[in-house]
Amino acid sequence: MSKFWSPFVKQLVPYVPGEQPKLTNLVKLNTNENPYGPSPLALEAMRAEIGDTLRLYPDPNGDRLKHAVAAFYDVQPGQVFVGNGSDEVLAHIFHGLFQQDKPLLFPDISYSFYPVYCGLYGIDFEQLALDESFQINPDDYIRPNGGIIFPNPNAPTGCLMGLSAIEQVVQGNPDSVVVVDEAYIDFGGETAISLVGRYPNLLVTQTLSKSRSLAGLRVGLAVGHPDLIEALERVKNSFNSYPIDRIALAGAAAAFEDRAWFDHTRHRVIASREQLSAELAQRGFEVLPSGANFIFVRHPDKDAAAIAAHLREHNVIVRHFKQARIAQFLRISIGTPEENQALLDALA
Repeated sequence: MSKFWSPFVKQLVPYVPGEQPKLTNLVKLNTNENPYGPSPLALEAMRAEIGDTLRLYPDPNGDRLKHAVAAFYDVQPGQVFVGNGSDEVLAHIFHGLFQQDKPLLFPDISYSFYPVYCGLYGIDFEQLALDESFQINPDDYIRPNGGIIFPNPNAPTGCLMGLSAIEQVVQGNPDSVVVVDEAYIDFGGETAISLVGRYPNLLVTQTLSKSRSLAGLRVGLAVGHPDLIEALERVKNSFNSYPIDRIALAGAAAAFEDRAWFDHTRHRVIASREQLSAELAQRGFEVLPSGANFIFVRHPDKDAAAIAAHLREHNVIVRHFKQARIAQFLRISIGTPEENQALLDALA
């Protein structure tokens, strides 16, 4: 802590990202990265951008990417916002839509960046408890609030919420914004983007880090009513008019245009998830139903921290959370079949 820090900085509690070890001999199943590479068309598009045109600023509006997203989801480009990773998109949402006179609502077990954003932007919030099955009860969210946000599938549990339950929350809160954070939706769920045309208070965020294997590119998006998108554009253009570089814009647009690769790789992940879930269940683990590219598991007789430490000794790393309700769970990202087998061998 420095005397030059402002009082505001001194009271911040930053987000702690998943470990990114420098060692190369690890089976890395801790940060939900896709085990398969990006679309070949996306790689080709990015290579084509490497040249003299890098001396020029990128398109501040990201129009090609917005059109690609709009075509994929059958919405209008004016309903799409793009930013430097979904974390930046979420930051603009918290800043531009959630600074209200009532508390923001989100689950007690959820993406741990949400309370960090609240601290950064001075937003009052309430965390509502998931039920015993780690599911959201829509009725809990029908109450006065300054906005609602939740991941679907949830993180770190992987539990999926159906569209009818989401619609119940949206319909019950016509005077506040409901944000559905769909970082993992492509691995087993149905996107709520199909509802945005009917509800002006619904905003859906997504990322290219997971199902499109572009975590290293940092591209995220939001889809909703043009009025909500305009609010995000106003915040973005008051902060950084050029959040996505030329290479990233080209690669992200091509990734959305390559539906075949998208479907091929996500279905491989889904198949591996189901197989690994069955294998772990046979070994006595409780495995929560997952709609994501990870599973959330616990063993009735073995301490989660001890299991994680044992796996690390065998060059396999998973994510262990210390929060009270989930301290005996491990979050395991789905790897290649070979990486998943290495996990099972280490457990044996």
